[in-house]
Amino acid sequence: MSVRALKKAVWAANQGIFRAGLVTMHSGNASGIDRARGLVAIKPSGMDYDKMRPSDMVVTDLKGKPIDSKWKPSVDLPHHLYLYNHRSDIGGVVHTHSNYATSFALLGKSIPAYLTAIADEFGGEIPCIPYIDNRDDNIGRAILKHIGKSPAILLAHHGTFAVGKTPRDALKAAVMLEDIAHTCHLALLQGDPKPLPANEVKKWFDRYHTTYGQPEKKRRK
Repeated sequence: MSVRALKKAVWAANQGIFRAGLVTMHSGNASGIDRARGLVAIKPSGMDYDKMRPSDMVVTDLKGKPIDSKWKPSVDLPHHLYLYNHRSDIGGVVHTHSNYATSFALLGKSIPAYLTAIADEFGGEIPCIPYIDNRDDNIGRAILKHIGKSPAILLAHHGTFAVGKTPRDALKAAVMLEDIAHTCHLALLQGDPKPLPANEVKKWFDRYHTTYGQPEKKRRK
């Protein structure tokens, strides 16, 4: 992947969380990695989403050393780098303060697998990390300790992180997290929903990750 292509993919993920209403002004961020080159691209610090262009994305190495940019990287870069450096399967990271998901985080509550949509995408409960400050690698370390196989996690008194094989996959997890959090919020106003049994969660997760969607197009010879 060229640096230009990496910047474009990360810019698209940042635009995605903005258009989905998961962030406002310049809060939150999305990043992506080119593992072959060891390069990470991320949103610039304090820049409004509607003013950003692909060329504005900040590129660093896996230690945070600037490679290609005229701007400072997001202050959350260390958390993203920690995840990339300790989970080789992660290719994209999204951080938001989306309203409904963050309301659960504010209460310090994980989101049980109430819905088949939760089973599909998250494979079980979406965990909430107890409050952790932003010093050093505390956030990245806590995410990896608690996230399990879920592609998203809540941070008490803070917000959300989502991960995926690509920036677009992380964007999808972040959007679905906010959508199911909204539904769960509405249900909890009316009653006491019960989580799906573990065997049902597994059935929905397995189907979603094996037969759902279209097969990848074969390359033309």
